[in-house]
Amino acid sequence: MEQPISVTRSNFNDWMVPVFAPANFIPVRGEGSRIWDQENKEYIDFAGGIAVNALGHAHPVAVNALTEQAKKLWHVGNGYTNEPVLRLAKQLTENTFADKVFFCNSGAEANEAALKLARKVGLDSGVAGKSGIVAFKNAFHGRTLFTVSAGGQPKYSQDFAPLPNGINHVAFNDLDAAKAVINEQTCAVIVEPIQGEGGVIPADIEFLKGLRALCDEFGALLILDEVQTGVGRTGSLYAYMNTGVIPDVLTTAKALGGGFPVGAMLTTDKFAPHFSVGTHGTTYGGNPLASAVAGAVFEFINTPEVLEGVKHRHQYFLDALNTLNAEHQIFEEIRGQGLLIGCVLKAEYAGKAKDITTWAGEEGLLALIAGPDVVRFTPSLIIPEQDIDEGIARLKRALAKLAK
Repeated sequence: MEQPISVTRSNFNDWMVPVFAPANFIPVRGEGSRIWDQENKEYIDFAGGIAVNALGHAHPVAVNALTEQAKKLWHVGNGYTNEPVLRLAKQLTENTFADKVFFCNSGAEANEAALKLARKVGLDSGVAGKSGIVAFKNAFHGRTLFTVSAGGQPKYSQDFAPLPNGINHVAFNDLDAAKAVINEQTCAVIVEPIQGEGGVIPADIEFLKGLRALCDEFGALLILDEVQTGVGRTGSLYAYMNTGVIPDVLTTAKALGGGFPVGAMLTTDKFAPHFSVGTHGTTYGGNPLASAVAGAVFEFINTPEVLEGVKHRHQYFLDALNTLNAEHQIFEEIRGQGLLIGCVLKAEYAGKAKDITTWAGEEGLLALIAGPDVVRFTPSLIIPEQDIDEGIARLKRALAKLAK
């Protein structure tokens, strides 16, 4: 058998379209909340593949589900259904507000489906021009042309104009601003319960309740983008469960497959029929391999032990970060829920979040940013306390470089 091609980090610059600027090391294997690079250097993983690796790396639950299904059936196409996808649909509908599920491969595709469904419901309503979408500044909903247009960050969309129109962006957590634009022509409001990429900013519960009331008043769909907050990330199965607000549509991906690409759009029997046969589709969505892994990961996370464990780890993280900050005085605020944590830099360190994550990498810690001024942590939901301690110690060494 031939040896695999030898590769280095510089090959990325040779062969890959330069839309990413990856770290200077290449991770090659992981176990739990630790990974090792080509040089066998060890890292603590506080990034979790951007809130994806909910059970860490190489967790037996996911590995076993994958290998068992891999021996049976990978893909059949959407002319047929399969057993794993039906079981996963039952799990999702039994444990949420939803009655029906559409499966896809990513969060962007889930949001694309949600926005298309809303436009279709608007068209079918008979109200002329009912196609308006209300979204929020600083939001992030994906990278397709439709979802990047719904996202509220022009840096991601402005280079791709002309953009899909009929999308109105107003300030997040400003109910009066939303009231001013939601009307009979609105088919949907799309909102994250916690803005993730936008800086780890939780939505006020009164704001979400107000949006729900406005959607009810004007016959618009309330779409909750739970791509990052879903599947245990906040210490509840989904973040809407912390708010008392029930959406019409919910999107989920990232942690759903624990690292295997899978996404879903959840909705009710009231709206699902508007997507009749042929109105929307996907080749890979709901394939048996992804569905089997997601089903096993979901079942493991959806237990009191894991969900309570997330809340416990949130407090453990918070205490450690506050102790660290008392010493270094670098963070203005530490916010978020569960294991979606954002550390906002003080004004004198504005724009330094990327530097901090780079230095953290040098110290053997994987961390994220959420904009230029926020360091973000989205580790495994079951990260051991000793790994939290070790990761914080490495972060401390990285912050010492910032102080200099």
